[in-house]
Amino acid sequence: MTEIEKTEAGVSSEPKQLTPEELEKKKKKEEKAREKELKKLKAAQKAEAAKLQAQQSSSKAGKKKNLKREGLEDNAEDYVDPETPLGEKKRLSRQMAKAYNPSAVERSWYAWWEKSNLFVADASSSKTPFVIVLPPPNVTGALHIGHALTAAIQDTIIRWRRMSGFNALWVPGMDHAGIATQVVVEKKLKRERNKTRHDFTRQEFVDEVWKWKNEYGGTILKQLRRLGASLDWSRECFTMDEQRSRAVIEAFVRLYKEGLIYRDLRLVNWDCILRTAISDIEVDHIDIKERTLLKVPNYKDPVEFGVLTSFAYPLEGNPGEIVVATTRVETMLGDTAIAIHPDDKRYKNLHGKFALHPFNGRRLPIVCDAILVDMNFGTGAVKITPAHDPNDFDVGKRHNLEFINIFTDDGKINSNGGLEFAGMPRFEARVALTEALKKKGLYRGSKDNEMRLGVCSRSNDVVEPLIKPQWYVNCKGMAKEALDAVMDDDRRTMEIIPNQYAAEWKRWLENILDWCISRQLWWGHQIPAWYATLDDDEQKEIGSYNSHWVVARNEKEAQVEARRLFPGKQFQLSQDPDVLDTWFSSGLFPLTVLGWPDDTKDIRTFYPTSVLETGHDILFFWVARMVMMGIKLGGDVPFRKVYLHPMIRDAHGRKMSKSLGNVIDPLEVINGITLEGLHKRLEEGNLDPNELMTAKEGQVKDFPNGISECGADALRFALVSYTAQSDKINLDIQRVVGYRQWCNKLWNAIRFAMGKLGDDYIPPVGIVPDVMPFSCQWILSMLNKAISKTVHSLDSYEFSDAATAIYSWWQFQLCDVFIEVIKPYFSSNDSEFMSARKFAQDTLWVCLDTGLRLLHPFMPYVTEELWQRLPARNDCARKESIMISDYPSTVEIWNNETVESEMDMVESVVRSLRSIRSSLPANERHERRAAFVLCRSNDVADIIQHRQPEIATLASLSSLEVLSENDAAPAGCAVSVVSEAVSVYLKLRGTINAEAEREKLKKKMEELQKQRDGLEKMMDTSGYREKVPAHIHEENVAKLSSLMKEILSFEEAFQHLEREMET
Repeated sequence: MTEIEKTEAGVSSEPKQLTPEELEKKKKKEEKAREKELKKLKAAQKAEAAKLQAQQSSSKAGKKKNLKREGLEDNAEDYVDPETPLGEKKRLSRQMAKAYNPSAVERSWYAWWEKSNLFVADASSSKTPFVIVLPPPNVTGALHIGHALTAAIQDTIIRWRRMSGFNALWVPGMDHAGIATQVVVEKKLKRERNKTRHDFTRQEFVDEVWKWKNEYGGTILKQLRRLGASLDWSRECFTMDEQRSRAVIEAFVRLYKEGLIYRDLRLVNWDCILRTAISDIEVDHIDIKERTLLKVPNYKDPVEFGVLTSFAYPLEGNPGEIVVATTRVETMLGDTAIAIHPDDKRYKNLHGKFALHPFNGRRLPIVCDAILVDMNFGTGAVKITPAHDPNDFDVGKRHNLEFINIFTDDGKINSNGGLEFAGMPRFEARVALTEALKKKGLYRGSKDNEMRLGVCSRSNDVVEPLIKPQWYVNCKGMAKEALDAVMDDDRRTMEIIPNQYAAEWKRWLENILDWCISRQLWWGHQIPAWYATLDDDEQKEIGSYNSHWVVARNEKEAQVEARRLFPGKQFQLSQDPDVLDTWFSSGLFPLTVLGWPDDTKDIRTFYPTSVLETGHDILFFWVARMVMMGIKLGGDVPFRKVYLHPMIRDAHGRKMSKSLGNVIDPLEVINGITLEGLHKRLEEGNLDPNELMTAKEGQVKDFPNGISECGADALRFALVSYTAQSDKINLDIQRVVGYRQWCNKLWNAIRFAMGKLGDDYIPPVGIVPDVMPFSCQWILSMLNKAISKTVHSLDSYEFSDAATAIYSWWQFQLCDVFIEVIKPYFSSNDSEFMSARKFAQDTLWVCLDTGLRLLHPFMPYVTEELWQRLPARNDCARKESIMISDYPSTVEIWNNETVESEMDMVESVVRSLRSIRSSLPANERHERRAAFVLCRSNDVADIIQHRQPEIATLASLSSLEVLSENDAAPAGCAVSVVSEAVSVYLKLRGTINAEAEREKLKKKMEELQKQRDGLEKMMDTSGYREKVPAHIHEENVAKLSSLMKEILSFEEAFQHLEREMET
């Protein structure tokens, strides 16, 4: 019976301790035996190769042996993948490359997946559907790191579900991005032809945009392919294609007929450069602390902000005055009242009185308003400009004031501002008005004022509140339904993850305002509303009579509706020139991508979708609107879950900004880029010289050597791993580089396996762990745990935990332990290893096949390539691709808690021995040494005795002896306490530094004593027994006992060192 057989049979044997001379002789003898066996093997191979050549065999094994016979083992071409025609299955090299190369590995697979229709979902399938709609990127966009995070998470989800047997559909699409696209095309026309859109007819300009879209748009969808995104491209759509445009019109008409869309005159965020209303999400805010000069588009000189200017209005029929203050002096031309607090005693005599406008003589009523006015702030008097300030707008409504617009659409003073100022750009008028007030003796000074300035993210223009007639959606009722879908326990149909955002969802929907959906653009869905100008109308201007608007699906239908509304009248129809807010069509996207408003098979099968994954920054601008419109028009919420990912910052926690030079292009991480390349990208942008210098300095600091080629797999895995970081991700590129190096670890694991499995290896149909060696049982049990943790984490949308579970199993259990432990089985033909070799091969194959399938959703490219190289079973037809193979599930018979517990002890012993070894001089660390394990219980001694081969292999020992408490501590050894039951000793070459070793033990013992004292103090506290549950008390008693035993072990180690110092 061999030692391994004795161990597996539970028989304890005391190995004879060999002297160094005997060990050396044994080693030489084994080497000679191996050489002899190798010669026999080579001779047999040559004979077999000649035989196969004579038979003109084309088998893989025969080819390789012929190559060896001809001395071509290291032919470089054998390690290079042949060219693969586009769309065909990748042709792999005869030999695996010696190192992982991401660009080589990630080549060809995607085109084959796509051409093989592996991404396509079937609406007729009986499988349970699982659906994700890709948040449609802007047609103008290029891939940025936020898109990469979205794609990495969504593709992980969809690949996992596809492999788990679902009818998985991931729908791609693009947003027409009204303002962004129009700005891009207008800049292009100005640059290339020196023309503006106003030099074209509307249709001519729209044709120019379509040309641009067809030539340049959609770059990002091509880039998503590079990331490995398994989108169903057969269902690709565009928010302005024919089907989506018809759906948008239908939605508008239906909502209008239900009374949910109406037209009103209200304040909007106005961009004077783009000449359109913009949404809140398109407004960036600059915090200004004091007087600050800022560049504003179309102004030669910088404009001053952060200044509060005071001036006086003379009172009517009274020599007195009333002083007001403002940060926007130019708006005083539109003032129609002055507000005071009704309880302010200073102004009691002015209730019901008037002030006079100094430039136009307008009578300004002095109104009492306790809602707006804080009588303790400033003078307690507030100028009211209802047409140009949101708060003043509300005051105007409450007091029925006049609303006077003083600005043209391009931001100049109009005729309402008076002849003296008409035609002036607004910020030039600001300066002119200040001077005019001074001349009239009404200027009362200025001071610094902290403020927030709204700036358009598209044009950098300062946003101007402007009163405009616009179309609005009444959101109150729909918001209540969207709120109940998440918050009502009895009606909940949707979950928000992380749930911290549910509170924000509630706050926003409870305070929702009606939604302005008009935009003064030419690119977009033109609003399906026509104005009927009647022949007998007194005012012929479009929009003069709100009741004359007709909403219809097309002009023919509008004619019919107008005749119904105005029977017997002659009229002319004019379509509203405005377009709909881009978010309107985006809000319909989960419906329209599946064919709504038609009753399609797709919408019956795939709606509602399963999950929406997006950033938390658009929870309200997009997510809430999709939910409201989905419930109203689709009859149900558009998705069952909403997963909100964190926002990405740089490694220092800063927001990514071109001016800081910290913007990360995912393609540069995938392909790699030099520092010079990063600089060049900055130079091609539009930064001013100072910003460019700052940005370059930032790049030199963060990327001194540029960015290494990492590949898509490493980038994806890093991004998914980061998702545990609350609401922000501080992305460090070095972490991505680390995962690229880890891919090399996977690569080498497969290379090792291919070498050990052999060309003729046939994987097992099934395995029975009970009859296998200890290490095989252990790795299968740990694999089971990794599968369970991964699936549970994916199901809970805890992607970082899933990635960690997979990484830990591959890195720390398979590669660091199992592969190392089984190497002796393949390095010798000794009978003690021969019986375990086949078990190790089968277990290794099962681990690699299962582990690659487990990892595939996170790293699709490298897992496909490595899986395709693994031998296939003969019992069943192997799936064409790993992406449609089965996702791993746990196997009950693999679980083995006893084996796991024993391996925990083995690893603890090995870690302690390695720790001692790491403190040795560098030239001594790799020597094989004798070690001793002192066990203070028979059970522990029995486990260590049985696990000697694993400990000796992992700790690189020449021998291992198990000692009991009655044995004398070995001399000439360094000692480490593993636990209260185990201490280890490692034989040293010379004398040990006992003082240094004693200092280490002292520090560890002090820490244990501190823990013991803290626990004792807690347990001695008055009322402890009454307050602490019985099971917690029992745990504390056991922990205290363990600490006491461990301290005793350290004291023994101390005594050992004392003896070493005395000898």
